[in-house]
Amino acid sequence: MSENADVVVVGMGPGGEHVAGSLAAAGLDVVGIDSRLVGGECPYFGCVPSKMMIRAGNSLAEARRVPVLAGDAQARADFAPVAKRIREEATTDWDDEIAVRRFTDKGGRFVRGRGRVTGPDTVRVGDQEFTAKRALVLATGTDPAIPPIPGLADTPFWTNREIVKVEQAPESMVVLGSGAIGIELAQAFARFGTAVDIVEMADRVLPIEEPEASEVLAGVLAAEGIGVHTGQAAERVAHDGKRFTVSLGSRELTAEALLVAAGRTVDLAGLGVGALGLDTGGRALETDAFLRAADGVYAVGDITGKGAFTHMSMYQGQIVVDHILGRDTIGAEYHAVPRVTFTDPEVGAVGLTEQQARERGYPVRTATAQVPSSARGWIHKAGNEGIIKLVENTDSGVLLGATSAGPHGGEVLSALAVAVHAKVPVRRLRQMIYAYPTFHRGIEDALGQLA
Repeated sequence: MSENADVVVVGMGPGGEHVAGSLAAAGLDVVGIDSRLVGGECPYFGCVPSKMMIRAGNSLAEARRVPVLAGDAQARADFAPVAKRIREEATTDWDDEIAVRRFTDKGGRFVRGRGRVTGPDTVRVGDQEFTAKRALVLATGTDPAIPPIPGLADTPFWTNREIVKVEQAPESMVVLGSGAIGIELAQAFARFGTAVDIVEMADRVLPIEEPEASEVLAGVLAAEGIGVHTGQAAERVAHDGKRFTVSLGSRELTAEALLVAAGRTVDLAGLGVGALGLDTGGRALETDAFLRAADGVYAVGDITGKGAFTHMSMYQGQIVVDHILGRDTIGAEYHAVPRVTFTDPEVGAVGLTEQQARERGYPVRTATAQVPSSARGWIHKAGNEGIIKLVENTDSGVLLGATSAGPHGGEVLSALAVAVHAKVPVRRLRQMIYAYPTFHRGIEDALGQLA
């Protein structure tokens, strides 16, 4: 026998929890369903614990820069305080009681279990079935993608879900993939003394971003002693009970640990979207501007394919909340999606890269400023690597995209994100006053090249 609710939310990650909690607080009868931790990947296995590792590693790097700037300093790496902070401050030992209560205190009903769509407005969890009278919201997120490398499945490899639980840094580690997750954790652990090798199938690290940013980052990683193997793929993986061996064809890498950071995957068939008449073999659910995947069915977050970012799921989630409540709202816009890779230097980007813009047929011109050549970069000296790149649509005179790689690159990005989002003319941007000496003043240096 089915239980009724106004709204049923399947997946209680950042976006799903925001939708469920907001609608419950507004007085709707909401059922939230998840087999895993309420709050999702970000607070327990992603953004928060990884940034704690990065923050700690960066503090060690800064201490090692003291001799260049201010005399002498010694730093002894100890991973124990990081592990303790992640366990106690970030994840409460991977317990979501507080998050569940945060939802139920607003009047929501939480059901622990794997939800599967069984009809246009129904979801089954074990032997329970729920019918959504007003809306069904799908926000199940993604899982780490495990490539079909011979031998890999039989080894005790790590994904982001295992590595955040380690109590001490391994002596050595191979990282498969140099996207944001792989490259951030590779650098963080290297700064704690782990000998790290990165294996990337593409011809450069961080391949989704601008080549100039990849070049800067590759140089920094190499200078820190990290092995970077681009244009290569793991052909076989083995584990002898103590160490991993990763075969690259012409050579082998051995290490105590193996991190698989090869992207994310979604299980649409397991979610049961076929019952909605939707494609179960795709990589994402197609939605309209108000995130509707079907009549009365909304999708939020990673499964929409618009970027596996917490800020994306929260942005989409608020649109869904407003639409369900009948509030006046505009549809989702994706021309100015910001993203940050929290390496040192940080790589912030918004909108289209030069290659993406050209592939879409835009007439473009670009400009690139070097952070070390700026006043603030010169003053900063140690650890000042970076670039600011602008991609202009020469027909409209506005920025299609921009990249800010360097110290505080993610913060400098905010000005560029506003420019791309609001389609501020480049001519107008050149008329702004940029505070001296700041890192964001480097934007003016790049704009000067577009004059």
